[in-house]
Amino acid sequence: MKSIYVAASSQHVGKTTSTLGLVSAFMRRGYSVGYCKPVGQRYQDVGGLRVDKDTLLFADLIHFDLEPKIHSPIILGPGATTELLDHPNKYDLDKLVMDAARTLEASMDLVIYEGTGHPGVGSIANLSNARVAKMVDAGVIMVVPGGIGSTIDILNVSLSLFREMDVPIIGIIVNKVIPEKQAKITRYVKKWLDRQGLPLLGVLPYDKTLAHPVMKSVAGSINGIVTHNQDKLNNKVEDILAGSLIDLKELKSFKNLLLVASVRNLDAALKKIHSISRMINKEESPLGGIVATGQGTPGKESLDYIEFHKIPLVRTNLDTYGSVLKISRIEVKINRNTPWKVKRAIELIGDNVEIDFIAESIGLKKK
Repeated sequence: MKSIYVAASSQHVGKTTSTLGLVSAFMRRGYSVGYCKPVGQRYQDVGGLRVDKDTLLFADLIHFDLEPKIHSPIILGPGATTELLDHPNKYDLDKLVMDAARTLEASMDLVIYEGTGHPGVGSIANLSNARVAKMVDAGVIMVVPGGIGSTIDILNVSLSLFREMDVPIIGIIVNKVIPEKQAKITRYVKKWLDRQGLPLLGVLPYDKTLAHPVMKSVAGSINGIVTHNQDKLNNKVEDILAGSLIDLKELKSFKNLLLVASVRNLDAALKKIHSISRMINKEESPLGGIVATGQGTPGKESLDYIEFHKIPLVRTNLDTYGSVLKISRIEVKINRNTPWKVKRAIELIGDNVEIDFIAESIGLKKK
């Protein structure tokens, strides 16, 4: 066994973060690493073919020539559920997975497979995470959210499918742990895992920078229209200023702020920001983006400020409260537009996960 399958208890727990870090860590040790997302759901069209979005990110990271049939063999997109139930024998999906696995494993020191959603995702096609891991003969690294009781409960349920398939578990990564609780959580989760004969591979602290969206995501969350500086939609958002609630402390302490204000309050808000910036000798604007809510047209001074500082302006018919609510609920994923997240994900895994233990577990020889 020289393959790893990265699974998680649910969506948005840290599969991609963990997979990124693991791929990078093994590459730094001199291994050739293949990547595959056997079953995908979120996709883009590349050359007329559907490719999972996470696969595009890894193609950039590892610099491989992307071949959908190898790196993203199956996409369960819209309509797949009913199609598979109506025509269960129409597609040989097992063959697609195994052909991809054989191709990668023939030329790589190890292959890292990234799972999809929770362990049962893909069951409609008889390709749950557990069954795919069994098919490709991979040991599983399970990623779970930080906690003690809740973590152990969800972990026990998440491992049940893999136990049923007799899939070996390499170990557990606990992600998004509040730093002040890291020592306590490590102690008690490890105590339970030791009793189950399961290694604790690492405990990753929660890092708020991984939760920062970009303006493109902000605009999408509120069905907004970008009216100015569309080329700056990859600006990240570290915090939100709502309406005219702006004070000196906020502007001194933060950058990449998102101002959300009604059009009628926008001029006053930007004047206040400009005035405070001059007071503290900050030439650059603290704003990474602006959402202007409601009807109307921003004043000339506001538009001059927006153009001078190259700030993306998004218009929406939602009110300010509704906009802030939707923006705060954005589910943030690492992607090609968030290079700082890629860098931080790699650091977190490298600093907190037992990479050498994993290598030994799957029989890799030291380089």
